Amino acid sequence: MFHPDTQFLIDHWTGLARAGAVRGGIPSRGALRPEAFGRRLPRAFLADRRDGRSVLTLAGTGLETVWRRPLAGQDLTDLWTAGSVDLVEQAVAQAVREARPVVVAAMTDAEPALALEMVVAPLRGASERPDRVLGLFAPTTALTAGAEAPRLIARVAVAAGSPGRPALSLAAVEGRRIA
Repeated sequence: MFHPDTQFLIDHWTGLARAGAVRGGIPSRGALRPEAFGRRLPRAFLADRRDGRSVLTLAGTGLETVWRRPLAGQDLTDLWTAGSVDLVEQAVAQAVREARPVVVAAMTDAEPALALEMVVAPLRGASERPDRVLGLFAPTTALTAGAEAPRLIARVAVAAGSPGRPALSLAAVEGRRIA
């Protein structure tokens, strides 16, 4: 069972993905309406996918307050401990590849540790390619700015729902594509 805010983003993204004009199970960035997020907006973010990395383009004010700096232009993985980077990058890649939200369960490295979830879901940019990621942090208690900016420790990543597109397959005989 996910945090209610995580479930909100999953349900909202799924609704966008089921709209008539969606290609490949991934909605367009233009279909996203920030006002739908309400009180969750300060913990939401958008990132561009560049060379297998997720670079934050927009981050809610709540996130920038907790991390004590503007986050635009930062790698998403800069918020995570070094041991968590691979899991976070794999979760984002899985969301894009499978056209569905992926949730990363995590905790902060500060005392007392704070449990939270980060959900990421793919979006299509102006190029119509799935090169954007919509995300939301859902803490179990309020995220507040401490003495130091927290680093996040990823515990597990879980895909939500069914893949939005079928697995790719290709069959060839003597260099000729047959399926």
